[in-house]
Formats: sequence, C-alpha cells, structure tokens
Amino acid sequence: MIKSMAVVASVLAFVSCNNQPAKNDTTAKADSQPKSEFKIAYVEVDSIMSQYTYWKEVTKLMQQKEQNIQKTLAGKQQSLQQAAANFQQGIQSNKYTQQQAQQIQANIQKQAQDADALQQRLGAELQTEIANYNKALSDSIHHYLNAYNKDKKYAMILAKQGDNVLYADKAYDITNEVVKGLNKAYKGMPKK
Repeated sequence: MIKSMAVVASVLAFVSCNNQPAKNDTTAKADSQPKSEFKIAYVEVDSIMSQYTYWKEVTKLMQQKEQNIQKTLAGKQQSLQQAAANFQQGIQSNKYTQQQAQQIQANIQKQAQDADALQQRLGAELQTEIANYNKALSDSIHHYLNAYNKDKKYAMILAKQGDNVLYADKAYDITNEVVKGLNKAYKGMPKK
C-alpha cells in the first residue's frame, strides 16, 4: 500500500507544475519577449519527497496505519486458522453431529468472508486517506510555488524526477530553496 503511495507521489511530479491551461494571449506575449527573459527552473521531486517534513510525517503515519491494518488482519487470519483447525480436530474425533458440523463450518466460512470484507474496507480507507494526503501535498506545493514565483518571475517551473527531463543545468535547480520554503511554511500535522 505504501508502494502505491510512492506511485501516486510519482504522478505528482507531473502535476506539481502549474497545470492551468495556457491562454492564447500568453503565447503572443512569450513570442514578443526576448528569449533571455524566459526563465525556467526545475525542482527535483525525489528531494521534496525525502526532505519535505510534511511528506516525511505522512509517510511515517501511513506506514504505521498499514502496519496496524496488517496486524489486525493477521490476528483475524490466525483466529480463523485456529477455528478451522479446532473444527477439523473435532470432525476427526466425531465430536459433532452432522448438523452441528454444518453450522460450525458455515460460521467459519462467514468469519472468512467477514475477514475478506474487512481487508477490502481497510485497504480502501487507507487508499482514500493516501489520496487525500497526496492532494494536500500537491496543493501545498502549488500554493508555495505560486507565492515563491511572485518575486522570482519564472515562466515555468518543471518537476524533475528520474529521466523525465533529459538534461537540466544545475543552475536552474531551485529544489533546495523550495524545500526550505515548504518546510518553513509547514505548521505540522494536525493533532487528532
């Protein structure tokens, strides 16, 4: 489940640039401006994921939740296996009538179905929570970059992750500034 968090975070790399549709009049302005005024910068997404305090806290929180889910499901699975073993032992020693055996077997099957339903529900709840945190991450990056760029006047700020940018001059890397700014603006996880 945490791996899916990383996949979703990867998708954020492509979203972390301002994703508002371009307007026709901006094309005309860009063409009329000298090339030297067209400033582009980039941010290393992997660095944000590893250095942004918010994301580190979210990752830790989601890992704890996933471990709790796994612990809960393992307990259910162990209980189910024990019930099945006890039932099998009772069958072998002719402890049950046919009607009792059918009733116990139906109960064990119901417990298995309930465990499956619990696994599905907890997994879906975790995925929803991860999606909400990913949206909050994206929103915080967009909000910060909008404020940051008021002074910097970049025409474009790209998200660089892995090989999605074939070449980028380090002079245009604003990752450290962005991470410092994000961490400075971050107020901490709300207490529940």
